[in-house]
Formats: sequence, structure tokens, C-alpha cells
Amino acid sequence: MRPAQLRESLFGPASLERLGGVADLDGHVVTDLDDPASRAALADAELLITGWGSPRIDASVLEAAPGLRVVIHSAGTVKGLVDPVVWERGVRVSSAAAANAQPVAEYTVAMITLAGKRVLQAAAELRHQQGSNGWQLRQDVGNYGRTVGIVGASRTGRRVMDMLAPYDVDIAVYDPFLSDAEAARWGARVTSLVELAARCDIVSLHAPALASTRHMFGATELAAMRDGATLINTARGSLVDHDALLAQLDRRPLYAILDVTEPEPLAAGHPLYDHPRAFLTPHIAGSLGNELQRLGDSVLNEAERYAGGLPLRHEVRLADLPTMA
Repeated sequence: MRPAQLRESLFGPASLERLGGVADLDGHVVTDLDDPASRAALADAELLITGWGSPRIDASVLEAAPGLRVVIHSAGTVKGLVDPVVWERGVRVSSAAAANAQPVAEYTVAMITLAGKRVLQAAAELRHQQGSNGWQLRQDVGNYGRTVGIVGASRTGRRVMDMLAPYDVDIAVYDPFLSDAEAARWGARVTSLVELAARCDIVSLHAPALASTRHMFGATELAAMRDGATLINTARGSLVDHDALLAQLDRRPLYAILDVTEPEPLAAGHPLYDHPRAFLTPHIAGSLGNELQRLGDSVLNEAERYAGGLPLRHEVRLADLPTMA
């Protein structure tokens, strides 16, 4: 998406009018830090609104923007966008990650529901065995009493658990930073990763992409999953060992719903594309289309709070970086 197109998707005329009520809008979209117009815009900037594809905010930007006080990111993670020197200079940083977690959680809960009802398998069987319907007699279909495993009590993981509250499901959660007392908020049981894999009907991944989480769902965890279980990944493709996943999918009735992969996209002809027990979508769980307006509203809310001298609702601190997505 081009920068101007992204700006229009985030901020309609009414949103820009609202933003203009708390800030003098320059309106310039900085894409090239060496561009004279961009350098002139930065020279007067107190607040920067960033988004997908924004240049990295580092020492050179701080030099060009001596009055910068706050960066409000209109998307999720700021890890690759904001250099630690920004915090060291006292500039505050906020992110719309919480707003972006909402559509990811919606997608996840929808897929959990479809997985429990065996919708993807039923649709495939109906397509290949037209005129036959044996699904009404099956006993392994339905969401009543399912056990759902949440890997990572991140913003999205917590939102998924919030949304599952009205469902007749049990929740198990793996997160080394989540206490039993915190998990009790969702009636969830904290488990080890292998135990979670072994006891859950559906496992949904919501952990950050870190060196320590690469292939965290690998051969051991996948082998521990019960026959008929479903793995859902809407987080990062690097969390799953795809070779180990393919081996398990080929060997037995295990299922995978993947919105993210590694690499992304997978190379043409990759066996996951046509695997009968895999369902792939092209990284669509996060904010798309009119959902971008939610991100824009999050930015506006933060800008209004900053202008009013209120604490930022979604401030990101330097200490958050090691464990954030």
C-alpha cells in the first residue's frame, strides 16, 4: 500500500479534522529522509505518526527533529521501527498494537469455532463426495467441552481468551510470564508447552517472534498433539517448524490453520498449499480494509491524550522491547 493510500485508509476527512483540533498538521508524508521537504517537515515536528513502511526512527531522525516529543505508531510492533536512542532521548512512543489485536482475535475465535465443528474437513468431504452426508452421525464434531490451548498471553492471546468466555470450552495457557492467579481471570490452567499440546483439541499461537520462540512448536510439541487436534497460527511463521508440521500432517489426522508462514509467502509448489489437512490464508487476520480506521482512531485517541497532558493509554517503554512482538 502506498503511503498516501495508507494515510487515507487510516484517516478520513472527519478524522483529519479531529486531529487538526489538537495539532497543527503538516500533512507531509516522510518516506525519504534525504528529501528536502521531509527534512523541513521534521525540523518543526513535535509529534510523528508512523505506519507500515515508515523509515526507522533513529539518531538521524532525532537530529533532524530536535523538537520531537512523541511517536505514535498506527500499527503493531515498534521493535523494528524505533531505535533505543529514541527512548534514551526522552521521546515517548505509543503503538496501535491493542487495536490491531482485535481483528486477529476475531479471526482466531472464528477459526477455533470452525475447527471444533470440523467445518473445513466437512466442506472438503462434501466437495469430493457429492450427494453423501455422513457428518451428522459423527461424534467428534462440536465445540461443547473442547479444550483450547493459548500459547502466549499477549494482547491478542488475552483478547482471544476474553472472547471465549461465553463459550463452553476449557482453556489451557502457556506463557512463562503469566501467573496462576492471572490465568484464573479466564478460568484457565497454566501448563507446560508439551502438556498443553497433549491435552488440547485446538492450539492457538500468540507468542512474539524472538530468538527463544523460534520453532517453539517443533517436532516434540507437534508429536504430542492428539489425533484430530488443530494448530492455529496467527502470530509469526517462525514459531512453527514447518518441516515437522508437514511430517505430522502426512502421518496422521492432525490439522493446521495458518495465516502466517516462514517464509511468507511460501514458495510456489510448497506442499502445505494443497495439503488436505492444512488451510492457509495470506496474512489477513490483522487489520485490513475498513479495520484500518480502528488503527487511525487509536492514533487520534493517543494524540488527544498527549495534547491534553494525559498519560498515553498504549505507551511502549524501552523495557518492553525484549519480550514484545
